[in-house]
Amino acid sequence: MVLREERELVVEYGKKLSQEKLSVGTSGNISVYNAEEGLMAITPSGMDYMKLKPEDVVVMDLDSHLVDSDRKPSSEWALHTGFYLKKKDIRAVVHTHPKYSTIFAVLREPIRPVHYAMAGIGTYEVPCAPYYMYGTPELAHTAVETCGEGRAVLLANHGLITCGETLPQAYDLTANVEYTAELAYRSRAIGQPVYLSEEEVEAVYESFQTYGQADSGKKGY
Repeated sequence: MVLREERELVVEYGKKLSQEKLSVGTSGNISVYNAEEGLMAITPSGMDYMKLKPEDVVVMDLDSHLVDSDRKPSSEWALHTGFYLKKKDIRAVVHTHPKYSTIFAVLREPIRPVHYAMAGIGTYEVPCAPYYMYGTPELAHTAVETCGEGRAVLLANHGLITCGETLPQAYDLTANVEYTAELAYRSRAIGQPVYLSEEEVEAVYESFQTYGQADSGKKGY
C-alpha cells in the first residue's frame, strides 16, 4: 500500500477529532505529507471518521494528481497542498470546525493569547482569513497568505487550520488553540480578559522548543 504509515496516521487522528468533538459529522480534513515521495495522504470527502480505513485515505501529489485510492479526496485538498508548497518544513495539516475557535471565526476576530497554551503557533495571535466558499482556490490562497509565518489560522465563518512538522504536533496545536479560544470566550462573558504581551508569548515559544522529552518529538504544551 502506498504511504501505509501516513494513511494509518490519518485514520487514527480522524477518529480522535471526531471523539473529541473538534469537528462535527464528516466536516474537517487531515493530511500528512511525505516529502521524499512527494505525496500527500488526505482524508476522503464526506466519509465518517469512525468508519475510515487506511485504503479509504486518498494519496495524491501536490499537482492534484491522484496516485492511490478509489475515493474522492477532501474538497479542501488545494488548501492542504498550498500549505505544503508554501511552508517547506511542515508535514501535516489539520482543518477542523471546533466550537469556540469557530465562534471567533464567525466574529472575524483573531484569537488572542489569554493563556500561553497556544504559544506553539509561532505568532502572537491566531489571525482570521477573509471569507471564501469552502473548496475554492481563493480560500486556499487566502488561508496560506493570512497564516504567514505562523502555524494556525482561522477561516472566516468557517473554522480553524493548524499545521506542524508531524501530525501529532498539528493535532496538539488544534487542541491548544481551541482550549485558548474557550478561555477567551468564557472570560469575556464575565469581564475583560488580560492578554499576555508579545514578549511573554515569545518567551513561552522559546521555552516550548525544549519542552518535554528529547525523543518525543513534541514541542509545546
